[in-house]
Amino acid sequence: MTEENQAIRHTPISIEDEMRHSYLDYAMSVIIGRALPDVRDGLKPVHRRVLY
Repeated sequence: MTEENQAIRHTPISIEDEMRHSYLDYAMSVIIGRALPDVRDGLKPVHRRVLY
């Protein structure tokens, strides 16, 4: 083994915990980015694309 390979460490994690955390992050980004209307004009991104 080289020094570079020895320096890499892997931390075991629970797949359930990782999926729960990752899904929550994704869901929040979708809600904030797509589902909530913008404060400036009250439109969602999909409606803004249709109008403009």
